Amino acid sequence: MSSLPLKPFAAAMVAFGLAAQSPRPAGHSQEPRPPVPLGQAQAGPRAAEGEVKAYDKVITSEFRTQDGLFRVHSSKGKYLLEIPRTELGKEMLLIASIKGSPSSVGFPGQSAGDLTVRWELRENKVLLRLCSHAALADPSTGLARSVQAMETATIMSAFAVEAFAKDGAPVIDVTRYFGGDISELGVKGAVQGSALDAGRSFIEKVKAFPDNLNVESLLTYNASPSPLPAGGPAGPPRARTAQVTYSMVRLPEVPMMPRLADDRIGFFGYEVLDFGREDQEALKRRFISRWRLEKKDPQAPRSEPVKPIIFYIDPATPAKWVPFLKRAVEAWQPAFEAAGFIHAIQAREAPKDDPDWSMDDARHSCIRWIPSAIGNARGPHVTDPRSGEILESKIEVYHNVIQRVTDWYFTQAAPLDARARRLPLPDDLMGELIAYVVSHEVGHTLGLPHNFKASSQYSLAQIRDKDWVRRNGHVSTLMDYCRFNYVAQPEDGIDVQDLIPRIGPYDLLAVQWGYTPVAGARTPDEEKPFLDSLLEVQKTTPWLRFSDPRSEGTDPGDQSEAVGDQDAVQATTLGLKNLKRVLDLVPSANAPGSLDKLEHSYQAVLGQWGQELAHVVPLVGGWDPAPVPGPGNRSRFTPVAQERQRKAVQFLIANLFRTPAWILPDAILRTLQPGSGQTELLGFQRNVLVNLLSAPRTARLQEHEAILGNRAYTVEKLLADLRGGILTELATGARVDGYRRNLQRVYVDILGSRLTTSSAPTTAMGGLGPVRLRFNANDDTRGAIRSELKAIQGLCGKGTDRTTRIHLADLKDQITRYLDPRPAAGPAGGSTR
Repeated sequence: MSSLPLKPFAAAMVAFGLAAQSPRPAGHSQEPRPPVPLGQAQAGPRAAEGEVKAYDKVITSEFRTQDGLFRVHSSKGKYLLEIPRTELGKEMLLIASIKGSPSSVGFPGQSAGDLTVRWELRENKVLLRLCSHAALADPSTGLARSVQAMETATIMSAFAVEAFAKDGAPVIDVTRYFGGDISELGVKGAVQGSALDAGRSFIEKVKAFPDNLNVESLLTYNASPSPLPAGGPAGPPRARTAQVTYSMVRLPEVPMMPRLADDRIGFFGYEVLDFGREDQEALKRRFISRWRLEKKDPQAPRSEPVKPIIFYIDPATPAKWVPFLKRAVEAWQPAFEAAGFIHAIQAREAPKDDPDWSMDDARHSCIRWIPSAIGNARGPHVTDPRSGEILESKIEVYHNVIQRVTDWYFTQAAPLDARARRLPLPDDLMGELIAYVVSHEVGHTLGLPHNFKASSQYSLAQIRDKDWVRRNGHVSTLMDYCRFNYVAQPEDGIDVQDLIPRIGPYDLLAVQWGYTPVAGARTPDEEKPFLDSLLEVQKTTPWLRFSDPRSEGTDPGDQSEAVGDQDAVQATTLGLKNLKRVLDLVPSANAPGSLDKLEHSYQAVLGQWGQELAHVVPLVGGWDPAPVPGPGNRSRFTPVAQERQRKAVQFLIANLFRTPAWILPDAILRTLQPGSGQTELLGFQRNVLVNLLSAPRTARLQEHEAILGNRAYTVEKLLADLRGGILTELATGARVDGYRRNLQRVYVDILGSRLTTSSAPTTAMGGLGPVRLRFNANDDTRGAIRSELKAIQGLCGKGTDRTTRIHLADLKDQITRYLDPRPAAGPAGGSTR
């Protein structure tokens, strides 16, 4: 059989391992209760093992009852769950997330795992069992039964039935379960704890909703002692208390028909093993995550959906940002129109005076405004593991994202937008920046992952062409971290409204491919011809393509936080021109006398400078993927040309390793600190050198040599170029100043560490710590590095001044220790081991 009909397909998702890969949301619970430690939560009668009491003897007048997916009875820290018989045997999602934790571990909304579970009644016990959907088989065959038999659903917990309701619904006590550590979930790991302390753990709140149950617990974990650096005494054990939300969510009665994933277009999703095909193997099949959109009028080219995607905006959101959040959500409407839907995605303000309405209700998707110092936002979603259907989402916007987008826009766009030359930014501009962030997170909730390849799909000429940018944006998708157009120059005349990324042509294609209903298709395989036809346009339009997953981080055009990395050297050259303009604005951008803000703005510029320089590094040892015509996302990988690699290294020598005095302005540094910026600069230089000389990169250079021979940019050529740029004074006999002495020592340390079995301490100033590069006895680079160290040692002459002579003598000694690492002599003439 080559395909399965719809209902059998859903029924055929049978167990042996977890499959869903989508991120899960942070929950939130209500109905406060006095905190009672687990050891004290004993109010009310309790059934002995195997004994079932009368309902009214268990659920007494002391209990308060909530109705919802389950009935919840609570009294004095004790929580009883009444499970309707109609919910027994049905699969549900159990989701854990960290709502709050110590600042040293975790972050609000951090996922702590999710499981597919079901409740089973067995005599006087209720079992909570772990399900999964990692395999497919035709349920009409014996093979399906064999697949199911491969793994029995694990019993996560067994609960004694306390009582039965009149309709036969079992009542169980879940106080200890949700107030304890659920080992199958990852709360303990998320907060880096050890054993749970039951005396300091309890359930805080429980809320029952029609489609979900939310439990909020305070869990305290003991912690192991943490050793201090440099072999110091162990620090005191520190317990961690985490505010944890558990949400149990009902899955749809009838699963949505899944849609097969395709490497040519990006979607979150999940993988299964398909035993229901005639292929001579157990075939891995991937399916995407998406919302269930069905047309009210299936015959209409465009129709309103039966159930639109609605995001409710948190009442805690500052009022001035609410219109921008609405705009951020509904900006995706044109993409859904391309898929055949009108008003498919909407934004509404959450009801403020309705006591029965809650953002924790699984029926509602929301945008939450989190009062947090974290400068970030998240777009997780809850997914049905049987079909990939996105059930709901809780987008989280952390308040300090305002500072994050301020830093981005000031350092990247101030030369092009006069509004950004004074801080704080005006509200109208800040609203647009917040909308940009939220639109990106909405894209994630629609199933779209990042597409970092988009940053290199437009040429630099297109990025600087105001007419092109007005029509297409400076990047083809909102799902890249392409931020703002720092490549464009003031003379290019780019309109300020076109500096911010927006939903682009790739996004329109992705939503069209993922959400267009395929008329007449009864199985995922029957959808494929139509979906393939939508991607034909990628053959002639490169900016409609997705990152090639086979690049495995080797494609220099597939980078985050980059603009125009089709030519990273030229893009960074233009970016640095703008950054010099930004640095000139720093003293006047903030109010006079505000040293903290002056320092923050300068550090933002310094960070942007290092980030742009880092975009050049992947050219060295990089592979260019060229699409191959035909089905699938196939590429032919070609080593980056030798001249492009050498040009990248020379660019780094000129702009980073030769002391860039402009990034260390005396007027700012003398105001902020008693120092010259040597330590900060050396940190950037060292990081780039470690990256350039990392074992994976030099291994790729060896692969280039195996393919191209003398036409390759080899490790030896890289080392020779770095020697010429970093150790220039040694060849010319010139004086070596303090900036360069430290750079040269770090360079020798990094080279030497590749010859040793352990990390080598650096002698550079600033306490930069050990250079940790793993030793590989079979690394062919070792010979080239040994030869290079000897060449450097041969350049260490006498020097023109005393300071330089001391430095050169120290370099020679360093190199000798790396080339001949003999054990040091012990106090009595022996050796230390």
